[in-house]
Amino acid sequence: MSTPPPECTDPETSPLDLPRQDITGVILAGGRSQRMGGEDKGLVRIDGQPMVDHIIRALSPQVGPLLINANRNLDDYRRFGYPVIPDIMGDFYGPLAGMASALQATETDYLLCVPCDSPLFPANLAQALYSALHTRQAEISVAHDGVRMQPVFALLRRNLLADLLTYLKAGGRKIDTWYAQHRLAIVDFSDPAGTFFNINTQQERRMLEQRLVKSNGSSGGEG
Repeated sequence: MSTPPPECTDPETSPLDLPRQDITGVILAGGRSQRMGGEDKGLVRIDGQPMVDHIIRALSPQVGPLLINANRNLDDYRRFGYPVIPDIMGDFYGPLAGMASALQATETDYLLCVPCDSPLFPANLAQALYSALHTRQAEISVAHDGVRMQPVFALLRRNLLADLLTYLKAGGRKIDTWYAQHRLAIVDFSDPAGTFFNINTQQERRMLEQRLVKSNGSSGGEG
C-alpha cells in the first residue's frame, strides 16, 4: 500500500449524478483508541467542539441518512441527533464490524464509511467514490492518498452484508484482505496532500486543530 496502485481513478473523471438519499453515511467511532490512552476519539474536542461534530458537518451534505457506530459513551453520541449503532458482534473487532453493523441498519443501497478522527476529508468524497464504483462496475470504492490506500474511507454496496458477516464469523478481521476478495475501485485523492490526516497522539491532536482552524478560516466551509 506504500505506492499508488495501478488503475487508480481520478476523482474528477466522469462524475455521475449523486443519489444522496440512496447513500447512508456512517461515522466509525467504535474503536478502543488505545494510542490515545483510551480516550474516545470521536468525543475529543477540537477547536472547542467534539471531533464527531466536525465529521457530521463535513459528511452530512454528501449523504442522505447518517449513522454513528460507537461502542462506548452511547448517550453522548446520541445527543448529536443521529441513530447510534453499536457493533453487532464481537468485542472491538475493528472497523469491519462497524461497517457490518451499519450495513445491517441501513435501508439504502450504498454505505459511505468515514472514521471519527479525520475531519479534513474532501467535500466530493461521496461523489468521487460513487462515480468510480459505477464506472468500474465495482462492489467497493475506496480512497487513496497518493501514498497508501485509506480503507476506512469507502463506499460499499449494501448487498455485501452477508459476505462480510461470513468473513467476520470465520475470524477475519483485516479490512484489506476482505476488500481484496471483491471488485475494488481505488480513487486518487492525493491533491491536496494531507486530506486524510487523523489523530492517534496528543501532538497530532494539536496539529489537526491548527489545520482545521486554518481550513475553516480560509474556506469558511465544511470539510
